[in-house]
Amino acid sequence: MLGLLRVARVIDACNSFVGRAMGWVALLMVAIGVINVVGRYLGAYLGMQLSSNSLLEAQTYAYSLVFLLAAAYVLRREGHIRVDIIYAACSQRTRAWVDLIGTALLLIPFCVFALYFSVDYVAHSWEVMESSPNPGGLPRYPLKTVILVAFAMLLLQAGSEMIKRAAWLRGVPGAPGPGEDDMRRAVAEGDQG
Repeated sequence: MLGLLRVARVIDACNSFVGRAMGWVALLMVAIGVINVVGRYLGAYLGMQLSSNSLLEAQTYAYSLVFLLAAAYVLRREGHIRVDIIYAACSQRTRAWVDLIGTALLLIPFCVFALYFSVDYVAHSWEVMESSPNPGGLPRYPLKTVILVAFAMLLLQAGSEMIKRAAWLRGVPGAPGPGEDDMRRAVAEGDQG
């Protein structure tokens, strides 16, 4: 079980890195939005075209990246929506069982389903080297590939969460229970600050 916990920590670290990187992509998305708005209005005032389809699509692509690639990070931080009114009132042991069973019966099948049905969709996009129909638009096939990457990351994180909950339920020393990863992280960040 300790070996599996080490694997879970590696998955957590990778998804945490990508999640933090998506914060920078979100900042970039806002900057592109500002450039688009300023370009549109300043361009209209000057009688010039200062915005472009590629900038508009870049903003949309950045949003898509954040939405897709941060999902595993949000799961790792226990930020996904659940019925918290009921969940919060449960004991930590019950929450661990809810996490374990919910992940096994809902999240993992959903990820497998999404991966299975996305493969042909992404492959077709690569076959035709799909691009935007808009003049000056961006290629779409790289972004569609992120669908596969995102669901693979989410599936790995689901496995990590199951490993951690199962280890905690078995009483493995150092295995984080529900909410404990965030508590440890807050304590560690407080000690560093």
